[in-house]
Amino acid sequence: MESRYHLALTVDGRPVMHGWWGSEATARRKFTSWIGEHSSMPGARITLADDEAGIVLTTWPDET
Repeated sequence: MESRYHLALTVDGRPVMHGWWGSEATARRKFTSWIGEHSSMPGARITLADDEAGIVLTTWPDET
């Protein structure tokens, strides 16, 4: 299975951790898990993207 879904953790704009999954459901579970594990880091940002479609699916914290 191709690793289509890309999860990235950055802190103050610097890459800290990446992961790729072929399943969107798995990637979304990891996204939620990473929020729980890394939300206390000052400047943390987590992004889930669909690399095949070239779109960002969700981010934490919200951009709104």
